[in-house]
Amino acid sequence: MRLIFAGTPEFARVALEHLRAAGHHIALVLTQPDRPAGRGMKLHASAVKQYALDQGMPIAQPRSLRLDGKYPDDAAAARLTMQAAQADAMVVVAYGLILPQWVLELPVHGCFNIHASLLPRWRGAAPIHRAIEAGDAETAVTIMQMDTGLDTGDMLLAHTTPIVASDTTGSLQDRLAVLGGRLMVLALELAAGGALKPVRQALDGVTYAHKIEKHEAVIDWTQPAQVISQRVRAFNPFPGTSSRLNGDTFKIWMAVAGPGTPPRETPCGTILAVSPDGIAVAAMKSVAVITELQRAGAKRLGLADFLRGIDLRPGMAFDQHASLPLSAPT
Repeated sequence: MRLIFAGTPEFARVALEHLRAAGHHIALVLTQPDRPAGRGMKLHASAVKQYALDQGMPIAQPRSLRLDGKYPDDAAAARLTMQAAQADAMVVVAYGLILPQWVLELPVHGCFNIHASLLPRWRGAAPIHRAIEAGDAETAVTIMQMDTGLDTGDMLLAHTTPIVASDTTGSLQDRLAVLGGRLMVLALELAAGGALKPVRQALDGVTYAHKIEKHEAVIDWTQPAQVISQRVRAFNPFPGTSSRLNGDTFKIWMAVAGPGTPPRETPCGTILAVSPDGIAVAAMKSVAVITELQRAGAKRLGLADFLRGIDLRPGMAFDQHASLPLSAPT
């Protein structure tokens, strides 16, 4: 097929690579405008743009596709470019712009989306984060026929995968990216033969995966250890959970629910034990064991190396759930 591909992050780049490898002709790539990033706040191209440039694919970076929106000139120029592409289908993966009706109607077969959940659970911006945070036993990749709603279109294909106890958003995202690329290739093959069978989403079980906000990443030690562990893994690698101890900010990258319960009257956040295997911290009627953490401004180290450079002792206490700055350590 002749395709228009719209996507921005690494998750989308993997899908684009699969489509190219399957022999589809990428007539146009849409991706978000370059953004400032890093200490110098220099403009950086998205993962999709970098790959498209390497492969010699035509690229457009409109700030909007809404003809009646804030950037109508961008939208009008994009419309002409997309019409000229004469696409059979458009594949959309974590693009970041709302698609108006004229875009949905432009390709012959419409617009297909890779969504990282088993719809209708976790519609919205952060389905992988929210699935881990909620303690879901499994998730999925769903190929969806896009409509004007928020992830409300008919489901075309889906493939489930378990969420294991060691999964972070980073590891699960990598796995789902490959699954999504393979499933989209199959969906386009079926679409070309007229063999796709759309299924309407169920009305029951709808949940929304709201965008991750940095303020959510402060650890609340008054929660059960399992809840803390799920949030730590869900927010790894971004934005990373944080807590303060003796005025210093620490990024907590991995934590598990440990055995036993804290002694009675022990305040939540109190360090119970310290060893190279983990830092045991009192939580609500449970014990959270930190296995990877990083001091703000310092390098990310293994726990044994980390403990050689800092004095952590039982009886010290993390702030239970204080507000704190959440800029990522370098």
